[in-house]
Amino acid sequence: MEHRYCFLGFLLLAASLPLNAAKRGHVQAVLTSDSPALVGSNITFAVNLVFPRCQKEDADGNIVYEKNCRNDTILSPDPYVYNWAAGTAAGGGGNSGNQSHYNVFPDGKPFPHHPGWKKWNFVYIFHTLGQYFQKLGRCSVRVSINTANVTVGPQLMEVSVYRRHGRAFVPVAKVKDVYVVTDQIPLFVTMSQKNDRNSSDETFLKDLPITFDVLIHDPSHFLNESAIYYKWDFGDNTGLFVSNNHISNHTYKLNGTFGLNLTVQTRVPGPCPQPSPSPPKPTPSVTALKSFHSNPPVRTSVKPWELSEVPDESCQINRYGYYRATITIVAGILEVNIIQMTHIPVPGTQPENSLMDFVVACQGTIPTEVCTIISDPTCQLAQNAACDPVGVDDGCLLTVRRAFNGSGTYCMNLTLHDETSLVLTSTLVSVPGRDPASPLRMANGALVSVGCLMIFVTVIALLMYKKYKEYKPMESSAEAQVKGKVLDVFLNRAKITFPENQEKDPLLKNQLGIA
Repeated sequence: MEHRYCFLGFLLLAASLPLNAAKRGHVQAVLTSDSPALVGSNITFAVNLVFPRCQKEDADGNIVYEKNCRNDTILSPDPYVYNWAAGTAAGGGGNSGNQSHYNVFPDGKPFPHHPGWKKWNFVYIFHTLGQYFQKLGRCSVRVSINTANVTVGPQLMEVSVYRRHGRAFVPVAKVKDVYVVTDQIPLFVTMSQKNDRNSSDETFLKDLPITFDVLIHDPSHFLNESAIYYKWDFGDNTGLFVSNNHISNHTYKLNGTFGLNLTVQTRVPGPCPQPSPSPPKPTPSVTALKSFHSNPPVRTSVKPWELSEVPDESCQINRYGYYRATITIVAGILEVNIIQMTHIPVPGTQPENSLMDFVVACQGTIPTEVCTIISDPTCQLAQNAACDPVGVDDGCLLTVRRAFNGSGTYCMNLTLHDETSLVLTSTLVSVPGRDPASPLRMANGALVSVGCLMIFVTVIALLMYKKYKEYKPMESSAEAQVKGKVLDVFLNRAKITFPENQEKDPLLKNQLGIA
């Protein structure tokens, strides 16, 4: 009782003290919890203090200005934002013999002497369900409580934060939050399917398995030692499926809308049922006593809460969790394959691009669009992306033509999709270099051959002329005419090899026209 009065007196004293943060900014408290909690498990609350900009808590528990932090206000030479120690001596602190009286909670209980406890200058008072518990900490603190004796339903947790300052406790911040205790297993189900374009719309494809993954919310690991069973009714008249695995697969064979039902069952420690007493015989005295207790006097009290309160007597009881959903099954694209790749020759006058044709086959409904992403051989660095509509007449066999920037190896991702489905396939594409027998190279080779032959004939003619001019004596005019005719015949034969029309119609021009 004395501690209770001390605590109430502390609250009155704290309410009369001004906030020290009036001129230096306000400290805010953020309260979170891992609610909802299954009754009997532990629930954890966390409080974090948020200081104004450019302020932090140092290693000694003082709130100081951060170095090299630009603030709109002019910084004071005093590095302390909240000079909590300024009034310690005035308040009778310092090294006096009464120092031990300050190391107590507001209700008179001593501070726990953990390593470094003297640097923990914040006091957190947690209050819920007419009970309170207190903890010493720094700018953040965590508290876990057992919910065995907590009423099922939403509850309110309030936290008041104080700064220890000599004999007094200065209020810093106050925060509250709603938490939930439930007697049903908290759970959630994720549904996923290959080729499904949007799993969040609960629309899936026929003839492909759907993966159902049950996620049980149990942050305190209350159910770790319990056997859990999952009972599935997929709503398609395939019967009841029971498993002890949280992952299940199911394939729907028909289009339509189906109701999914899941029941999760386990056994956990819980309160033992009380025997039902026999009702007493009605007598005047008992009736009057019942009337008195139906309206007992109202009493308000605040008492400490033991954080690990668990019922002395415990039995194994069943706990259940439920999940309901409505899903829609439709037809979609089931599979895609690239069945052929063909290199398309490019004319020599075209840029240095290589064309490839891909024959794509799919199963299921007809896609509405085909998209490709061409990247490096590691499939990491994208180089080009393109999409084309797919005509209704193309069906599930279509040809996709794409341009590649020169020869080499590329990674290509190809997708087909419609309103509800999206399928993907990938392949490595090896683009060859230019054909050595291309029209341009053939024309160049012909010109080189003609040039070499002309030079050869010219050299032979010069040698023969020089030989007859320098080393042969002057002959008679008749003999000279004969020799001249022989040379003319040789040159005429050499000229026959290169018809005149070929010179007027170059080979390069003809060959380019054919390509």
